[in-house]
Amino acid sequence: MQISARNQIPARVTSINSGEAIANVELDANGVRLVASITVEAVRQLGLKEGGDVTAVIKASDVLVGTPR
Repeated sequence: MQISARNQIPARVTSINSGEAIANVELDANGVRLVASITVEAVRQLGLKEGGDVTAVIKASDVLVGTPR
């Protein structure tokens, strides 16, 4: 897979929680938990399964930063 996004993180699918239209796909990225909300159709088209290796691609126009008070 070749794409222009720089934020590509190798991960493993740890669980898939499907609703009617949206699925929350939980990932383990070297000990860091990520959750991707994607369509149930995309889960099927990609053939996602628990234990499968994936690449998380993060594209965001905003990143928020907070500090403790």
